[in-house]
Amino acid sequence: MLLVLRPVFSLLFGAGLLVLGNGLIGILLPVRLGIEKVSPDISGLVMSAFYLGFMMGSVLGQDIIRRVGHIRAFAAFAALATATSLVHALVFDVALWALMRALTGFCVAALYATIESWLNVKTSNEGRGQVLSIYLVTTYLASLIGQLLINALAIEGLGLFCLGALLMSLSLVPVVLTRVAGPELGGVKRLGLGVLYKASPLGVIATWGAGMLSGAFYALGAIYADSLDLDVWQISLFMGVPIFGGLVIGKLSDRYDRRTVLLGVLIMCVVSSVVLSIFSFGGASLTTLLLAVVFLGGALAVIYPLAVAQAYDYVDRSDMVGASGGLLLVWAIGGTVGPLIASFFMGQFGPSALFVYLAVVASAIVIFTAYRMLARQARPSSEQTAFVSMQTTSAITNALDPRTDPLPEFYYNDEDPGDR
Repeated sequence: MLLVLRPVFSLLFGAGLLVLGNGLIGILLPVRLGIEKVSPDISGLVMSAFYLGFMMGSVLGQDIIRRVGHIRAFAAFAALATATSLVHALVFDVALWALMRALTGFCVAALYATIESWLNVKTSNEGRGQVLSIYLVTTYLASLIGQLLINALAIEGLGLFCLGALLMSLSLVPVVLTRVAGPELGGVKRLGLGVLYKASPLGVIATWGAGMLSGAFYALGAIYADSLDLDVWQISLFMGVPIFGGLVIGKLSDRYDRRTVLLGVLIMCVVSSVVLSIFSFGGASLTTLLLAVVFLGGALAVIYPLAVAQAYDYVDRSDMVGASGGLLLVWAIGGTVGPLIASFFMGQFGPSALFVYLAVVASAIVIFTAYRMLARQARPSSEQTAFVSMQTTSAITNALDPRTDPLPEFYYNDEDPGDR
């Protein structure tokens, strides 16, 4: 493990700092919007802008990296993400905040692609699975701690924005000192959405639903928690504890038909959403709230990797990385649209409408999943790909996935890494 970890430690450290800063800003913004009495529908517009930027960064970011080089691109995107965080602190204007959130999403997508391409370079084929697992644990831990960091300073001041910007800027240090060039990204070709849907309709629809669900919850969940008169510490717990809920649930996918597991996970999402919508009328203890949201977070965490595994069952191994790029785009589209729809209903019917929305969307995917189970027989378990937990970062992280072929060609330039 130490031999595997040593070459990628600086990259993992940089990724952790990036996720820490982004996680802190991600929970701080909706809380501050609530303090400023911004309506839920406008808050949803601001928070959904991140996913719009993320979608654009997933499409355009790799071209920029390829043109200017990995180190220059990472420095530029990290500096821009830092600047957008500071703009939030300097000026309160919802239109400007939405624009800054979109820029942050664009930069974060490109930063993930840069870090993950370096991880591919520094990882042997035999160690890909271990590095992917360590990377996922790193991002999960950093995301959880980032939520809790909102308690570090006064919520009304500028300090938390500065802390988030500081963490993102510090992610530059361990990454740009790396002396290995990134791989050529031209070999990562995204499969078309029509091709993906023809291969696995359920994989595409479930991926879209995962974006609709998780985008809405993580963009607007803090607004719901604030409406329950929870304090900042309790809000951070409410948004933080769901992150690890999927680590255990995902293990079931290798023991049973993954469509059956997906159906069960979606039903869990429906039930926990209904329970949380009822809790908005009062009477629930914090422990009960956290228990319900852990089940919801666990369900949300595994819908995307289950959908990817379902799609992988029907594409060639050589096309899996390209398929993941198309699925990530589908997820980002869902993540952009979901908060907009959910926030509209929250503005019309109150904060509890968030979980009514989640229940309705999850129920629709339950129906589609049941239909696909009747329309096509499952692959035999011996022919199914294994379930691998993954995050929605970039398509390049899937090149670390032991189910896929590694990126075909890597280029090293130890003499002058700055040229890359």
